[in-house]
Amino acid sequence: MGRDLNTTLGMTTLERAATPTLLAIGNFDGVHRGHQQVLQPILQGTAGIKTVLTFDPHPRQVFSRQPYPLLTPLSEKIQILTHLGIEQVVVLPFTPELAQATASQFLQQVLQQRLQPLGVSVGWDFCFGSQRSGNAQVLRAWGQEQGIPIHVVPEMTWHGHQLRSSRIRHALAEGNVQHGADLLGRAYTLVGTVVAGSQRGRQIGFPTANLELPPEKFLPRDGVYAGWVTGIGAPQAAVLNIGVRPTVELQGSRTVEVHLLDWQGSLYGQTLEVSLEAFLRPEQRFPSLHALQKQLHHDCELARRLLRGDPQKHWADPCLENC
Repeated sequence: MGRDLNTTLGMTTLERAATPTLLAIGNFDGVHRGHQQVLQPILQGTAGIKTVLTFDPHPRQVFSRQPYPLLTPLSEKIQILTHLGIEQVVVLPFTPELAQATASQFLQQVLQQRLQPLGVSVGWDFCFGSQRSGNAQVLRAWGQEQGIPIHVVPEMTWHGHQLRSSRIRHALAEGNVQHGADLLGRAYTLVGTVVAGSQRGRQIGFPTANLELPPEKFLPRDGVYAGWVTGIGAPQAAVLNIGVRPTVELQGSRTVEVHLLDWQGSLYGQTLEVSLEAFLRPEQRFPSLHALQKQLHHDCELARRLLRGDPQKHWADPCLENC
């Protein structure tokens, strides 16, 4: 018997999932345009709880035994999926034991027994089970036996580019946030908590919010960006620096700092979301603080010009902070 949906909205576990489900399965890192097409058959369904089954940590991290940076860490991914209309996100821990389960075990123990799907949607390259023994064709055959419709979304492109998380990472690694946003279907965002910093920016007239991100968050190319911050009344234009601050720190660690244009206030400890709209320049070391100040003035004016117009096309509306 299905559980009370009011108690299971948002993230849940396999054991507590509400059933029956309309089910989309995948990693959905980035929840890009291709992933959104996988979600469409679920979102358009009229029976069953609109559900995503996803995995944490990312399977690549388990197989490689190395950290795997994510476009959308789990909390961010759940927020996006919920906004799109998914009613529950079932998070299945991806352990070495799960990786060794057979395709048949996954179908019977995870799907049939626990999630009781009325329909399933996956991408064309979906694989499951030990040694990737299960694929979309195996899933289709199982669905036919069980009388469960299986929707397999073919490989998709956007303006001639494959819709893949790896391609988005490549674009961001080059600082091409516009191309990344085009493939994502929205601006790439950085979401974290504002923490105390060295206050070097305040000392030279450019106070910054020091953003502490989830350690698994994928960071784009080091440099200076223009972007929007939401949550302090109207959206606020901002300049963001990613890097090691070579002018003021001899051996600085990589940081993310946001300077809100034409705004003052203290918002320590709150959650800040910044959508990246344009890459302004690479990070560089200046011969003096005066030269750095001059460049920062130029960066801010350039950001104002680039951001003029519709201040925010992003869907999120988080709380913000600054320091």
